[in-house]
Amino acid sequence: MINKLQNIINKSQKIVFFSGAGISTDSGIPDFRSNTGLYKTNLSAEEMISHSYFVSHTNEFFEFYRKAMIFPDAKPNYGHQFIAELGKTKDVSVVTQNIDGLHQKAGSKKVYELHGSIHRNYCMNCHKFYSLEDILNMDVTPKCQCGGIIKPDVVLYEEGLDEEVIRGAVNAIASCDTLVILGTSLVVYPAASFVRYFRGDNLVIINKQATSKDEYCDVVIHDSISETFKQIKI
Repeated sequence: MINKLQNIINKSQKIVFFSGAGISTDSGIPDFRSNTGLYKTNLSAEEMISHSYFVSHTNEFFEFYRKAMIFPDAKPNYGHQFIAELGKTKDVSVVTQNIDGLHQKAGSKKVYELHGSIHRNYCMNCHKFYSLEDILNMDVTPKCQCGGIIKPDVVLYEEGLDEEVIRGAVNAIASCDTLVILGTSLVVYPAASFVRYFRGDNLVIINKQATSKDEYCDVVIHDSISETFKQIKI
């Protein structure tokens, strides 16, 4: 399978990497889907990062958010670096479900963040921008100088995806030669549904566990993303 993946990478001119939490585990960020989701309450993680919970239990939301979703010391791993390096010689886009910003830190230029980013934060009142560093230096519930609550620019459960990001991601997937799905279970919708727009020649999945799309792929590798890419020459 490595040889077949190498040949696909060599021949492809326009590649989209569709990444999920599995690409960031080598950077020390846990796979969110495997988390039991319990943090001082009997609520699931999905409930605690929902829009309604953010509104009704803002302090508890930020306690969980800071503990389970922000990893400020995380650095790009070989998987992120491989994609960024490949982008120097080929037309490479990244469509990611991750909010960690590691693709950009590695140097990737065309990144569509379906679920937003921890690195962008805005006052809900005056819309002033705040960086992640700003937020980390504030109280548990960060507040703007105007008194408004500062909300991370991440898509919570019950919230819709950004229309402009959706258009960019769908256009990239629909027009690429090769789609490489990385570290995602393909169970989070609507993001997982974007795969159906692919019309190219080669569909690849690199994920430690089997997915519902495995049978439709040209290459399926159930292994570490970083270790797989270390065997591929650019």
